[in-house]
Amino acid sequence: MDRETKNAAIAAAVILLLFGLSAYFLPAIMLAAGKLSTVLAAVIAVAFMVGLFVVLWLRGRSQRKKGL
Repeated sequence: MDRETKNAAIAAAVILLLFGLSAYFLPAIMLAAGKLSTVLAAVIAVAFMVGLFVVLWLRGRSQRKKGL
């Protein structure tokens, strides 16, 4: 495994770990936010989904610039 492949694997693992942990705690966060406002709970869910796609889009854009 060369350095670029190793770095890509580490970055993918970190992204999966962070979003996996976020997804695990998302229901509890949404329930807590839902006690304050149902709209806030919906915004948190949307922000989670949009955040996932934004991170993957930025990662792909970064890889495209590097020519990988």
